[in-house]
Amino acid sequence: MRVLGVDPGLTRCGVGVVEGVAGRPLTMAGVGVVRTPADADLGRRLVAVEQGIERWLDEHRPEFVAVERVFSQHNVRTVMGTAQASAVAILCASRRGIPVALHTPSEVKAAVTGSGRADKAQVGAMVTRLLRLDAPPRPADAADALALAICHIWRAPAHHRLQQAVARHTSRGARRPQTPDPSKGRPA
Repeated sequence: MRVLGVDPGLTRCGVGVVEGVAGRPLTMAGVGVVRTPADADLGRRLVAVEQGIERWLDEHRPEFVAVERVFSQHNVRTVMGTAQASAVAILCASRRGIPVALHTPSEVKAAVTGSGRADKAQVGAMVTRLLRLDAPPRPADAADALALAICHIWRAPAHHRLQQAVARHTSRGARRPQTPDPSKGRPA
């Protein structure tokens, strides 16, 4: 499995490609950052992010794209830029028919380090160890992109089995159990 991980951001959008399967050693195929100037207008920055991601898709031909799920922060401006870069990554992959998975930061940290509360240094150290690199990828956005790809490779088989089970269940005509309506009361 070849996965492009994307740690979305307008100034620095981390990208990293990892190959492998769950339970076997993984290999880094590439890592980097798509950068945009903070003083450029929003449209130009989004186009630059798109062009950068398209180059990575052209060069590495991933089977999946894993994007960090945007979560609410106190700084709305930062959240908006992250969400916009995330949407560009999803659009680029979807346009090519590449499946996209969204993973939360705590899910990625837990998958890679064993703790959903790990800090950036711990994530970078584990990415370095798991991919047998000489040094942690810099900046941290690049390491985070690799962590996203690793997370997806490790979690994809379980997610796929769950999807298959749901599909089998619904194809049998099974319906979800109805919860009793409390307003109807119970018969005496």
